Amino acid sequence: MSEIDRIGAFLVSRGLLTSAQLELALDEQNRTGKSLGRVLLDQDLVSEADLMSALAAQIGMAFVDLDNQGLDSSAVTLISDSLARRYQAIPIGWEDGQLVVAMADPSNVFAIDDIRTITRATVKTVMATRQSILNAIDKHHRLDAEADEITAEASSDFEDDQDLTSLREVVEDAPIVKLVNLLISQAVADRASDIHIEPGERDLRVRYRIDGVLHEKMRPPKNIQAGIISRLKIMADINIAERRIPQDGRVTANIGGKPVDLRVATLPTVYGEKVVMRILDKSTSVKSLDDLGFLPETRARFETSFTKPYGTILVTGPTGSGKSTTLYATLNILNDESKNIITVEDPVEYRLAGINQVQVNNKAGMTFAAALRSILRSDPDIVLVGEIRDKETATIAVEAALTGHLVLSTLHTNDAASTPTRLVEMGVEPFLVATALDCIVAQRLARRLCDRCREPYKPTLSELESVGWDLEAEDEGLPEIFRAVGCQACGKTGYLGRFAVHEVMLITEEIERIIVEHGHSEDIKKFAIAQGMLTLRQAGLTHVRKGVTTIQEVLRVIV
Repeated sequence: MSEIDRIGAFLVSRGLLTSAQLELALDEQNRTGKSLGRVLLDQDLVSEADLMSALAAQIGMAFVDLDNQGLDSSAVTLISDSLARRYQAIPIGWEDGQLVVAMADPSNVFAIDDIRTITRATVKTVMATRQSILNAIDKHHRLDAEADEITAEASSDFEDDQDLTSLREVVEDAPIVKLVNLLISQAVADRASDIHIEPGERDLRVRYRIDGVLHEKMRPPKNIQAGIISRLKIMADINIAERRIPQDGRVTANIGGKPVDLRVATLPTVYGEKVVMRILDKSTSVKSLDDLGFLPETRARFETSFTKPYGTILVTGPTGSGKSTTLYATLNILNDESKNIITVEDPVEYRLAGINQVQVNNKAGMTFAAALRSILRSDPDIVLVGEIRDKETATIAVEAALTGHLVLSTLHTNDAASTPTRLVEMGVEPFLVATALDCIVAQRLARRLCDRCREPYKPTLSELESVGWDLEAEDEGLPEIFRAVGCQACGKTGYLGRFAVHEVMLITEEIERIIVEHGHSEDIKKFAIAQGMLTLRQAGLTHVRKGVTTIQEVLRVIV
């Protein structure tokens, strides 16, 4: 039996391929002259991991899944990042005194010889997919050896106290540029939403916010603090001579072939300027509502509102809870040639095709309220106001909804029921609030359990009672839910990615009456629940039941 036949037979025997699919693939191979493996991958008949596993079995070699295996950092750093990428090989640990190296092509004897010479170790090869090797290189050749080397080089260029002219010269020098580029590219690779660069008394702390939680990444020496911060200010076109007041700017970069926008904000502290960079990945800007985490019943309630021609829809929640993302996803559905859609935002985070977007400029007098007045003279069908911050903006937005426009906006409140009260407290007349409001969506972002390592378990009765679990709905005793464990794929956190938990309140006649009568937000909440609203806590626990997240995570983000 030829090697091709053996690989095909192996895939069929494992149930990864049918005989009919193999026949078609062999015909395509004879016609094109491509390898059988390439044909199978091009036609999406098998995954790269399955194909590599079959090849490894044929030659009697072990196959490893690097996305779900712990790597020995002392082994990984034995070869450089550039060499690992050139050979698509990475040392992953030690076995019986031999260095275990995962390779996409273990027949590359030149690569094995080079690795053996550099590491001065006997090499044992195992197979892994090319993509998993590149992912492992990105993950482990980050802020360790390379960063230490660049930091040391940059540190030697700096004195503790430099004047502005010499500082500008040094921050244009290679080491500091490399270090800043490494910080940004690694943050993008780690799926970070923010980079925090924080001066301390003796050093500088760098932290990334990943899935809503801050993680410390490195502590460069104090003497390169001015260089790193000045380099970032130059990139963001911020005045590097001004260190006494907060400033902000923007950087557009291309990281790993993807366009990325960075919103840069500086804040003077007692130990120097703190810099926070918000990462806006343009390639993943607008998601669909289905990707955001709406439960089917919650999505159906929300859809009844945004398909109406007029009214006000408010999305509420704290900063960083995904409010703008929900509004953009809604606009994406509403965006068609028959509608004139205008937005007023501060800042315009994502550019949307076919939509007129206006940037707030308070210094020039272009406030939310001023922009909104101008927009209403531009014959809009749908208006998006980035945020309602004051009485004037709130009143204009409410009046716009009453004159036949669909208005979407955000507000900072804890839940849906307290939003009408907040607008009344801002100074909007209760009868206007009651008449104009159509739907309020309160939301929080929760971390999603890692599918690779989540672990099922039976919670105790007291644990379920303490979070308000609906035990009457359980027919077969206590439910089985999941908890976080942690693996290589999720960075040992047990979570990978985030989703939104939603509370959708429709403004019915009964709720309108409570608003007009200056009723308490608790009364509004009781009526909304009676009319079918799932609270944030109930929606979160529904996601726990579905195995999407944990009770601990729901308690972390929802009071």
